[in-house]
Amino acid sequence: MSNAAVQPFKSKTLTAALAFVLGWAGIHRFYLRGAADRYGWLHLAGSALGLVGMWLMWTTARASIAGWILTAIGCVSVLAGFLAAIVYGLRPDERWDAKFNPGSVRRSQSGWTVVLIVIFALFIGAGYLMAGLAFTFQTYFESQVGSEG
Repeated sequence: MSNAAVQPFKSKTLTAALAFVLGWAGIHRFYLRGAADRYGWLHLAGSALGLVGMWLMWTTARASIAGWILTAIGCVSVLAGFLAAIVYGLRPDERWDAKFNPGSVRRSQSGWTVVLIVIFALFIGAGYLMAGLAFTFQTYFESQVGSEG
C-alpha cells in the first residue's frame, strides 16, 4: 500500500466556472492549489480594496485619487478572474490532466459547458473592460472641460 497522498481530481469545467463566477475572490485558485495560495489571497484583497475605492469614488463624486487607484486594483482582480476562466477553459484536456491530475486514473472530458463558459467570460470580461475605459475617459474629459471655464 502506498503512503503517497492521493490528490483529488480537479475538474477543468468547475475551475473555469469558479473563475467566471467567483474569480474576483480567487476561489478558482483555492480550488486548484488550496488555502495557502498567495495569488488567491491577492485576488480577495484586490477585490476588497476595489470595494473601498468604489465607496470613495461614490462619496467624493469621483474626485478621490485614492478611490481611482483602489478601484483600478479591484477591476484588475475582476478582469483577471475572467481571463483565468478563458485560459483554463481553453487549455487542452491532456495538458490540464498532466498539470492538475498527474496521478489520477480519471481523465478530463470537457464538453460544450466549458466552451460556453469561455464564450461568456470573453463577452462579459470584454464588456466590463470597455465600460471601465469609457467611464474613465468620460470622467477625464469632463474634468478637462470643467477646468477650462
